[in-house]
Amino acid sequence: MNNLLLLLDIGTGGLILIFLVLAYFGLIVFCLLDAVRATFKDSATKIVWVLVILFAPFLGSVLYLVIGRNSKI
Repeated sequence: MNNLLLLLDIGTGGLILIFLVLAYFGLIVFCLLDAVRATFKDSATKIVWVLVILFAPFLGSVLYLVIGRNSKI
């Protein structure tokens, strides 16, 4: 029982860390799903954006949101 209480007592710092990790993975998943479902002007553009998001997850996701979403049809 004490071990369970120790796991539940993560504090504010732990909650912030959990939130940031979930937001990080949520951003990546959102960008990947959006890139896969989108129709781009060129068929190779979709593959390039998916690879950019996969190989540079945070920077690739931010670049996709800023640049890639504007290149969709």
